[in-house]
Amino acid sequence: MQIWRSLDDIPADLGPTAVVVGNFDGVHLGHQQVLARARSLADERGLPVVAVTFEPHPMAVLRPEHAPTMLTTVERRAELLAEAGADDVLALPFDRDVAGWPPEDFVRRVLVDGLRAALVVVGANFRFGHRAAGAVGTLVAEGAKHGFDAEGIALDGGPMVWSSTYVRTCLAAGDVAGAAEALGRPYAVRGVVVQGDQRGRELGYPTANVPTDGLTAAPADGVYAGRLRRLDTGEIHPAAISVGTNPTFDGVRARRVESYVLDRTDLELYGVEVEVSFVDRLRGMVAFDSVDALVVQMEADVDRAREILGA
Repeated sequence: MQIWRSLDDIPADLGPTAVVVGNFDGVHLGHQQVLARARSLADERGLPVVAVTFEPHPMAVLRPEHAPTMLTTVERRAELLAEAGADDVLALPFDRDVAGWPPEDFVRRVLVDGLRAALVVVGANFRFGHRAAGAVGTLVAEGAKHGFDAEGIALDGGPMVWSSTYVRTCLAAGDVAGAAEALGRPYAVRGVVVQGDQRGRELGYPTANVPTDGLTAAPADGVYAGRLRRLDTGEIHPAAISVGTNPTFDGVRARRVESYVLDRTDLELYGVEVEVSFVDRLRGMVAFDSVDALVVQMEADVDRAREILGA
């Protein structure tokens, strides 16, 4: 799988393709349905599937004050798109110029001239082009002109409509189980483990600390059961995870994700890139009156995490 970062990166000898288009942030179950449909139709025709996403998110350009926190980096999004059926990914740079393209220009420049689309599949609510004037009907009409088929797929699972906004809403409420239901997998954050204040180590619960950057979504402050995976070795460990600033202790701290690998005090993870996935919420964040009270609660959290994870 390749990630093309601009239209100029697309190979000149690219043959006909099946194309899916969307923000695809999170690659939730609705997105996966779009990919599955495209993959099925592409296999019938012997076509590769190319996923078109946008970098940055269009709202970051058009209304930056309302831009959402992202569920995935573009690199992780590409990995998930590949797992869902894409062969290659075009991460189209989105700027004011692209935002001003009429829908017909987007079709011609990206789908026809760029990707030689023979087939286009999108979500049923997909909008594109200047002032979001283009919709599925536009793609069907343009496809008749340019020689490609187009269809829209409903992004729902019965009564539930899957969306990236829904996933963010779940995370903001600490409902990681709800987010996982929409994603088809536990929500996860990635980062390099940094050295913290080592209070957890002093209390008998050493943690792997991953800072949050404010641009990538993280669950609401609280304590969770989940898993830590080393990206260098693939090792997976059950963990009790704290998200927040640890208000029991004085001083202003950056918000971060702290993972205590159950029953392990020997792991050295500084400088290691890890993925922390969230299975269930244990409790909200609390400022305790004493360190002893905190330790008692941490023991209870670890026991509950072990129960949930079967560890």
